Amino acid sequence: MDTTATVSEVETVGRDTYALRFHAPHEFAAEPGQFVKLGTEIDGESIARFYTLSSPTVDDTFEVTIGIDPDDGGDFSAFLADATAGTEMTLSGPFGDQHYDGEPRAIVVAGGPGVGPAVAIAERALDDGAEAAIVYRDDDVAHADRIERLKERGATVHLLDADADLRDALADVVTGAAGETVFVYGFADLVEDATAAIEAIGGDADAAKIENFG
Repeated sequence: MDTTATVSEVETVGRDTYALRFHAPHEFAAEPGQFVKLGTEIDGESIARFYTLSSPTVDDTFEVTIGIDPDDGGDFSAFLADATAGTEMTLSGPFGDQHYDGEPRAIVVAGGPGVGPAVAIAERALDDGAEAAIVYRDDDVAHADRIERLKERGATVHLLDADADLRDALADVVTGAAGETVFVYGFADLVEDATAAIEAIGGDADAAKIENFG
């Protein structure tokens, strides 16, 4: 789908991290873990970037979570940081098949802006009566309120420092149960460490659903 979407709400959810909620265009549908391309025109140039959904469902609205580097974010990051209700952007998507698909147990390994799909998948899994666990590696915790609510609902959550080894946390949450799926959302260093950790604890990294942010 190629259309436009209008911001309905902006919330600060962590250090230099924002949740942007949009009015969902007619017939727009997406699953947690899929991503969209958002764009605008700046000084006559069209600029667009990809962002993964952080909403467990899409109804009248959908949400993305955006981490912005205030020192090296570029013009589009500045545009997003200044977005308010009523800001309009181009919208393409959704894209990606590494998303939640009704798995009975969802384990999400995330870093940086990967926390968005992590909380979305965990919330959706619990809403569906499934089990959920999150291993989140970052020095700054975003979506802390949603993570706390997930813990209260029975999700297992490990919050790790940015340089922490993932093996012990994964060993705690990976059970090998039928239908259990490991999801990985983050930049290349996290993806590399996560795949190595999955193999180290006897799991199958090839079976994981992985979205590498580059």
